[in-house]
Amino acid sequence: MPASTSQQLMDCYPLNTGQALLPKITLKQLSVFISIYQTGSTSAASEQLHLSQSAVSSALTELEDRLKMPLFERIGRRLHRNDNAQAIYIQAQAIVSQCLTLEQYHQYQAGRIHIGASTTIGNYVLPSLIQQIYGDRPEAKIEFFIGNTRDVVSEVEQLKVDIALVEGMPRPTDSKLIEQKAWRHDKLIVFAKKDSKWLEGVAAKQQNSNRDNDNNKNNKQPSYQLSTKQLAKIPLLVREPGSGTRQVIDEQLLQYMPQAEVVLAIQQSEAIKNMVRADIGFGCLSQHVIEADLKQGSLIAIDIKDIDLQRVWWMIWHKQRHKSDIWQQFVAGLIAENNS
Repeated sequence: MPASTSQQLMDCYPLNTGQALLPKITLKQLSVFISIYQTGSTSAASEQLHLSQSAVSSALTELEDRLKMPLFERIGRRLHRNDNAQAIYIQAQAIVSQCLTLEQYHQYQAGRIHIGASTTIGNYVLPSLIQQIYGDRPEAKIEFFIGNTRDVVSEVEQLKVDIALVEGMPRPTDSKLIEQKAWRHDKLIVFAKKDSKWLEGVAAKQQNSNRDNDNNKNNKQPSYQLSTKQLAKIPLLVREPGSGTRQVIDEQLLQYMPQAEVVLAIQQSEAIKNMVRADIGFGCLSQHVIEADLKQGSLIAIDIKDIDLQRVWWMIWHKQRHKSDIWQQFVAGLIAENNS
């Protein structure tokens, strides 16, 4: 949560709980609790909120006293969430988000939208979507955040973005805070350098499938099919844990390759492509990332027997997020695109 917003919330009036004889829960206490929950310590929360550590500790103690339940277990100098914390966190987030909605109402009405996107979508698809928004609303104020799926989901949870487009399925625990809707289908492709040394001794297969024809009709490259056992002997360059691409690879490919010898995790798709061009191993990325390289013939697609790396892209948003006019227009456009 931005420090300026937190300061504004902490200056709000106390919440009336209907029990005049007991201290009232305040937005300051909820803001402090949310910050501690997210950062894991009172010291980090004090830095985020620009409060003294004693003030943060005091606010947490007051909230726990008012609720008559502990929210964290104190072990040495560390705080560990207990079973009560998550339920209170969800409710606190909802209350705070309602205050944020009131504060930000004018900005949203003015046409501001903050979009999050996981890396592949952000680099290869989001630019055209932003262009469409400006085409419909030249006055729009668009901000965006690009990171791996795990980071983008975190931004949504903390109400830092209005809506996000991600490649990976959000975690089950995210569903308490997040709404999600399938948006578009994508496919991951295992690929190699043209004339790769790793294909020596591997017989090219007949190009008899539509995908073979699509991938090779322009460059007339031979088509190869490997088993997971064969692929496991070749270094495989994949995205890092936390990315949507890696989630699909783990769930739909690597689980069938427990004997894999080398799996290199790399944060940047372009780095993976360059390493494959250097013939360090095979890569596995979205068709959007390597489409131009396949057409040019510098890279070739590799079929993996009995493996289909189809996946769904998702649009996600916080359940308490205010849905402005521009938000609704953007989502309607995504849904229309998916149905076309």
